[in-house]
Amino acid sequence: MRIILDTDPGVDDALAIMYLAAQEDAEIVAVGSVHGNVPAPLGALNALRVLELVGLNPPVTVGAARPLAQPLQTAEFVHGDDGLGGHAGPPPRGTIAPGSAAEQIVRLARAQPGELTLLALGPLTNIALAVLLEPDLPALLRAVVVMGGAVTVPGNITPYADANFYHDPEAADLVLGAGFPELTLVGLDATEQARVGTEWLTALAELAGPRAEFANNLLDHYGQFYSTMFGEHSCTLHDPLAAAIMLDPKLAGYRAMPLGVELTGTHTRGQVVSDLRSISSDAYISTNAGAGRVPIKVADKVDVPTFLDQMFNSLKS
Repeated sequence: MRIILDTDPGVDDALAIMYLAAQEDAEIVAVGSVHGNVPAPLGALNALRVLELVGLNPPVTVGAARPLAQPLQTAEFVHGDDGLGGHAGPPPRGTIAPGSAAEQIVRLARAQPGELTLLALGPLTNIALAVLLEPDLPALLRAVVVMGGAVTVPGNITPYADANFYHDPEAADLVLGAGFPELTLVGLDATEQARVGTEWLTALAELAGPRAEFANNLLDHYGQFYSTMFGEHSCTLHDPLAAAIMLDPKLAGYRAMPLGVELTGTHTRGQVVSDLRSISSDAYISTNAGAGRVPIKVADKVDVPTFLDQMFNSLKS
């Protein structure tokens, strides 16, 4: 699978890159950074750092510096001031490629129609801008997998919204309504199942080698945040699960439904809006959330043991 990666590294983004690098059927052809866990320029440097660690050299561009319609918010309180839990290390050897992440998506999709899968691990600003630049983008990409949203479960940044959609609700709504014929949403409905605890983290800490050592440093910081928040030694592997489901869709079950994003609610801005009612009458279609939109595949039930085994093995090499 040939992949354009849109990301905001970020601890779990870094782990997702390490996961992809260990899979024989995954080729990262380009990377774009976006605001989110850290500002976009720092995210691009972090992407270079992790790619160099795993021996990959795709072009990395800097993407959107801020959301479409609200002030910038970042999450260093979760990921550390450097985005990598204080373990970013020296500057990367590589340099940032010219152009923007949105322009890179459009250029590659036009040049290789139907061949590329887009994996979006941060706020969807770059993807929204790419759709505005190229309205035919949904027909040019092979598939899109988005880590974001909370359809039937609580949010993680507000009671209703997950961090990625909350950081740019307008972009999320534009992308969900853009008409991508093959768009899979791997939101908190799925990722909150992929939480590792003391046993898994202890086993990982016993592995040697630069990848395992770097991952352990990241997860030590990440785990401290979770311990403070939830009172237990654990962490959730949001972005790596999205990468795994992209490569192996059989890891999850799905529900198909049109979706929107709440943009004006005082308390619910960024919430995924869906209609979960069992209504068959056409009389209600005009009032359904997401009416007239292409249904989105929403991942729900996850084969967690298989995924965690895959994740663990990807950090051995």
